[in-house]
Amino acid sequence: MSIWGSLIGGMIGFSLGGPFGMLLGSLLGGKISRGRSSQNFKSFRHPQQIFALALIVLSAKLSKADGQVSKEELIAVKDKLKIPESELDQVGKIFNKAKEESKGYEPYAHQIAQIYKGNLNVLEEVINVLFYIAESDGKVSTSELVMIENIAKIFGLNKDQFNGIKESRKSSDKLNPYVVLESKPDDDIQAIRKKYLKLSKEHHPDLLISKGVPQEVIDESKKKMRSINSAWSQIQKLKSN
Repeated sequence: MSIWGSLIGGMIGFSLGGPFGMLLGSLLGGKISRGRSSQNFKSFRHPQQIFALALIVLSAKLSKADGQVSKEELIAVKDKLKIPESELDQVGKIFNKAKEESKGYEPYAHQIAQIYKGNLNVLEEVINVLFYIAESDGKVSTSELVMIENIAKIFGLNKDQFNGIKESRKSSDKLNPYVVLESKPDDDIQAIRKKYLKLSKEHHPDLLISKGVPQEVIDESKKKMRSINSAWSQIQKLKSN
């Protein structure tokens, strides 16, 4: 079943606090609670819709980070989130509302960090998809990179974790395998293997789906897995020489 059916309307009747609740409330004439607390948001029965909503709002903020919204970025949002034509109108309303409001991305990032507290792999996947959106017009601008890095910090990702995601966006022949596996060249092979196994488990598509990542956006996690596997293969060869 698609996550997009009644994305907005399906949330009526639930108490969504914080900036997301205010955003949706403004679209629905106050039918959704505008309370400040985000605790009730955690209990919403469709975690995949929460993930999708988070991506729509942060993508809208990212799309104007460099001062302009490109056609390529808008197409990337539609394609990456696999938004069907029948749902474009309601998703577009959320996107445009988030893009036009004066509130920055930080309050939303903080609420997402609360919602997925303890699920760092899901938060890493948000960063991964934001890179995809930023790359869609051919280049990640400095302002876009700064924004994505700031969101990663709000999420609680450390420098090695952020750099690992950024490096994994490269093709396998250009990536630094040690950066992808959050390791250093002088680490012994067993220590790197532990990192490899840990990252492989955290970014396995089945685990991410169970944590609330929609099937519609799971392709990016598969790309991350390919980068992790490629990095491990490269390091094994380097260490055997």
